[in-house]
Amino acid sequence: MLALDTSLLAERKNLLAFSAGIDSSALFFLLIEHHVPFDIAIVDYGIRAQSKAEVTHAKKLAQTYKLYCHTITAPHWESGFEQKARAFRYGFFESLIQDKGYDTLLTAHQLNDRLEWFLMRFCKGAGTVELAGMSPVVHQKDYILVRPLLQYSKAELLAYLHAHNHPYFVDESNADETYERNYFRKHFSDPLLAQCQEGVRQSLDYLHQDRLLVESLYEPIYTHRSLCIVKLYSPYVKSRAADATLKSLGYLLSSAERQAIDRQNSLVVGRKWAVETVDNLLYIAPYRTEEMPKQFKEQCRKAKLPPKIRPYLYCEGISLENLPQ
Repeated sequence: MLALDTSLLAERKNLLAFSAGIDSSALFFLLIEHHVPFDIAIVDYGIRAQSKAEVTHAKKLAQTYKLYCHTITAPHWESGFEQKARAFRYGFFESLIQDKGYDTLLTAHQLNDRLEWFLMRFCKGAGTVELAGMSPVVHQKDYILVRPLLQYSKAELLAYLHAHNHPYFVDESNADETYERNYFRKHFSDPLLAQCQEGVRQSLDYLHQDRLLVESLYEPIYTHRSLCIVKLYSPYVKSRAADATLKSLGYLLSSAERQAIDRQNSLVVGRKWAVETVDNLLYIAPYRTEEMPKQFKEQCRKAKLPPKIRPYLYCEGISLENLPQ
């Protein structure tokens, strides 16, 4: 039997992101075997003939094991399917977490997914944090994201399903190489794992440890709405800290923007976000251009608050006395 770390799950209300495919089916039955309480949530994208059958299967599984199955049908998108589908999917999961009081969201990402991410980022230019990719546990604002299967390959999960005669579906769209991930999977990650699985697993684990070291060099010390202040323990992690912070605010930095943040102490990215550094403090806030009273501007100057974030402080009525110095 595949091992599963349930230390974060036993006493919590858990929600499994389910698709009826190999990965999420394996995680479903492993959770059952380990007596972990959970419910499932599945999205019907309506672009494949078998999607209705997958939803019906999910409902029957939930009924059999006395779980609750949440379902939703996605809208039709003319373009940008992968990005829009991901945003819709996680929006659905997070709405359930808030409405139903779930503590964790479980996803069935596995070793193949980690390698695919690494290869795609590596070919586009990335550093340690981006290359390391997925973490097994991520503490989000309202829940904990848990990925219990990152150490196992798809082949190992498939072998587990076959050994126990557990049902699963195969998504035929995974063979469509117009999707970048599918192309990398077929031509690079699957052949590599077939030959070098243990080496790949160990290398990705080393990268994860390096990522933790990098992330220990900065620390969020203040948040209020969309204002974030991060303490930098090394000047070399400024763009990494900005990238992580902006990602949590829903904005993804480009490579050029990360380079600009490393070079400059005051700039606006995406015409939306002010990113400024004073001494060892990194400030990030929505970019505003409103006029401010002279008295307020003088107070900001004395507090050594960077110019581009001052209008946001003023508009939101944020007390300067509460800001770290």
